[in-house]
Amino acid sequence: MQDSSRYAVGIDIGTTTVRCVVGHLDATTGTPTIVGVGEVKNSGMRKGSIVNLNGPAQAIDEALGAAERMSGYEVNAASVSVNGSHILSTVTDGMVAVSSPDHVVGSDDVARLEEVATVGKVPANREILEVIPHSYRLDGQDNIKDPVGMSGTRLEINANVISAMAPQTAALHSTLEMAKVTSNGIIPSVVAAAKAVLTEQQLENGVAVIDMGGATTSVAIFEEGDLQYAGVIPVGGNNITNDLAIGLKTDPEVAEQVKVLHGSATAQIGSEKVTIKQDKETLEFSREDVDEIIEARLEELFEAISKELKKAGRLAKLPSGVVLTGGGAKLKNIVDYTKEALGLAVRVGAASGFGGVAEHMDEPQFAAAAGLMLLDAQGINRQGGHHHVGGAGKSAVSQASGIVKRLLNHFRT
Repeated sequence: MQDSSRYAVGIDIGTTTVRCVVGHLDATTGTPTIVGVGEVKNSGMRKGSIVNLNGPAQAIDEALGAAERMSGYEVNAASVSVNGSHILSTVTDGMVAVSSPDHVVGSDDVARLEEVATVGKVPANREILEVIPHSYRLDGQDNIKDPVGMSGTRLEINANVISAMAPQTAALHSTLEMAKVTSNGIIPSVVAAAKAVLTEQQLENGVAVIDMGGATTSVAIFEEGDLQYAGVIPVGGNNITNDLAIGLKTDPEVAEQVKVLHGSATAQIGSEKVTIKQDKETLEFSREDVDEIIEARLEELFEAISKELKKAGRLAKLPSGVVLTGGGAKLKNIVDYTKEALGLAVRVGAASGFGGVAEHMDEPQFAAAAGLMLLDAQGINRQGGHHHVGGAGKSAVSQASGIVKRLLNHFRT
C-alpha cells in the first residue's frame, strides 16, 4: 500500500448509493488527483436517515474496497456526508465582553461568542455541525468578517448554525466504526457538492445548489461568500420511480428503466408509445402517461423547493441562479423545467478542482463525493500534509469544526 499521509477521501453516504472518492495529494501543491473511485448500492436508510446500521456499513466497506483496489491506498479515515430532513439551519446572534486586559479580540473570545450564539437557541437533542459567522460587530462597527486582533470591549455575532439530530450523527459514527473508518468531518451532502461545483463569483453574487438525490432533495443557498441557508426535502428520484410503477402498473425495476431511458421533465414530441425490453418480453407504455406522472411529482417537489427559497428570503432573488447536482439532475430537460419553475438561470454542476480522469466524475451524482474529498484534502494540507485520524470518541462538533469555513476561505484566498 502507498504512503497513507498523502491521500484524501470523501464518502457520500446516500440513501440509495454510497460513493467513495480517493485523491492523491501532490507533495508540492497539495492539489488532489483522483486515483480511486467506488460506487455501491446502499440499504438500511430511509430519506437520508440510517434505520439499520448493517446496510450502510456494508456498502461503505464495499465502496471503500473498490476505491482502495484502484488507488493502492488503505483507507482508515475520510470526510463523510450526512443527509435527511432533520438537518436544520438556524439564524442566531450573541454578544460577549472582550476578556483580555488590553481589549484585543482573541480566538478564545470568538469561541465563547459562538457558544453563546448556540446555547438555548439550538435544541438540546441536536449536534452542531458548523457555526457560520455572517458578520461580527465590535463596539458598534458593523460587517466585520474576522475580529481577531482588533480592539474593543463588546463583540457581537450574526451567524447561521447548521445542526443535525444527535441520534442520527451517533448512528453515522456507529456505522463508520463498523466499517472501520474514522470521520475527519461530517458535512451535509449539499454543502459538500457546493465545494465541487461553485465558483467564487457565484458564492458572492448569490446562488442555490439543489442536490437531487434518490430519496431526498437538498437546498443550500450562498450569498456574499457565506452559507445563508441549508434544508432537506424528503422527496427524491425514487418517488418518481414509485409513481411510475403505480401509474403504469409495472414493477419498480421496469419503472426505473422507463424513467432513465424515456423520462423527461417536460412533455416530449415523438411516438405515442415507449418500449422497454425485459428478459424476452417487450413492454409498451403510453408516453403521455409517463410525462403526466413525472410532471405531477416534479410539480410537488419544486413547490417544496420554492418554499425553501422563500423561507430563506431568496425566492427569485439569486443573480447566479441555481446549480443542480445529484442523480436527479440527469433527468432529461430538467434544466428547462427548473428555469420555468423557479424563474432563475440554471445549469447542471460538474465537479472540478482536482486532477486525473475517472469514469463518471464529471457527472452530477458524484459532486458530493468529490466535494467531500476536496474538503478532506484542504484539512490535510492545513495540518502539514498528514492524514488526520480523529479519536473514536470525538463528537460531531469537534470533528466537523471549520469544515464550512474551510470551504468559504478557500474561495477567498
